[in-house]
Amino acid sequence: MDKGAFDPQQLIIREAHADEFELIWPIFSDVVQRGDTYAYEPDIGKQEAERLWLLQTQRCYVALVNEQVVGSYYIKTNQSGPGKHVCNCGYMVSSAARGKGAATAMCLHSQQQALELGYLAMQFNFVAASNEVAVNLWLKLGFEKVGRLPKAFNHPKLGLVDAFVMHKSLV
Repeated sequence: MDKGAFDPQQLIIREAHADEFELIWPIFSDVVQRGDTYAYEPDIGKQEAERLWLLQTQRCYVALVNEQVVGSYYIKTNQSGPGKHVCNCGYMVSSAARGKGAATAMCLHSQQQALELGYLAMQFNFVAASNEVAVNLWLKLGFEKVGRLPKAFNHPKLGLVDAFVMHKSLV
């Protein structure tokens, strides 16, 4: 993969097919094993990862460059009942594609999909404060820090760090 941002013409985001977790798994596994961004067990099994990322979500998408999966995101209802108008998303990008615009493209795509699915807002429940790249990207894309969870994330190198709840109205 070349350095620099993706040409928007090269990046294709589409809904993942039910049998495509095999293509997402290497990215998921790499991100989670590092233990520095997601609150999943670093040794999570493939079957449990598929259940969380693909099967328990409303929709799951893949981002492709030259037919190669470079990222994925899910969208799901954050809370049921009176909170069902707010969605939650999670994003993962392959190590080869980081810093090239895939996360930005997926976040913008997810906001459009959320609106089409009838959501009025998007909320990220647990963004590690030490994940400065993600925090800064979400702020740049219009999300606000609406809550701080003190020492909620146990970073493998930094120890206990805060996590943020981040929110954006979509209407």
